[in-house]
Amino acid sequence: MPTMSFLEHLEELRKRLIYSILSVLVGFLLCWRYAENIFGLMQQPIMEALKRNGLGEKLVYLNPTEPFNLYLKIGLMAGVFVASPFVLYQIWLFISPGLYRNEKRYVFPFMFSTIFLFLAGGFFGYKIVYPAALDFLIGYGKQFQPMITIGEYTDLFLTVILGLGVVFELPIVVFFLALMGVVNAGWMWRNIRYSILVIFIIAAILTPTTDILNMCVFAAPMVALYILSIGIAWFVHPKQRRARKDKQDKN
Repeated sequence: MPTMSFLEHLEELRKRLIYSILSVLVGFLLCWRYAENIFGLMQQPIMEALKRNGLGEKLVYLNPTEPFNLYLKIGLMAGVFVASPFVLYQIWLFISPGLYRNEKRYVFPFMFSTIFLFLAGGFFGYKIVYPAALDFLIGYGKQFQPMITIGEYTDLFLTVILGLGVVFELPIVVFFLALMGVVNAGWMWRNIRYSILVIFIIAAILTPTTDILNMCVFAAPMVALYILSIGIAWFVHPKQRRARKDKQDKN
């Protein structure tokens, strides 16, 4: 397996970062023109929650520049998502020199699983967590007339949906940490109680309500992903990789 010097690693990292930033810029330019349609999908949960509670189905803005800035933000976030396959490929190209030849064939499963997990987290938030949170919050204060601004609503939406999308990437994070030998399956299993405690703390921070049921719904898939990550850590840890390679060489 060829080795790279520290400066060569820095140069490779710089190149991959430049390519990734350029791809996000292209994605932003492509998505900006559709930002209004994207926001139409984003506001469906709040519109339905307001309708169910017999309230006016309209968001407001307080500053003339707010809609323009909103569409810029949405275009950028959508651009990051559109460019994510290319960005993930750049990440793979950066780490692939540290893999054995037979392990480099995992590039497409890696990219597919990363995108799938992010989409699964976002979909879980959009269809289950976020509507339940909005129903709780709006129903709790329906004796008042809400004046929800587009900026505040977008920030809340992105916090929940993107937060869950990122949280669902836990197996990918563990993949990298285990690959570098930072963590192993034994350490993760021994500390599972503390990890579950941290998961519930993260769920409490990301859940926009104080409802314990919503927090548990938020935390349950994270616990399942942590258990899955233990298996991933065992599979990709350098000790296990060397054992598989030695066995392959003997055969």
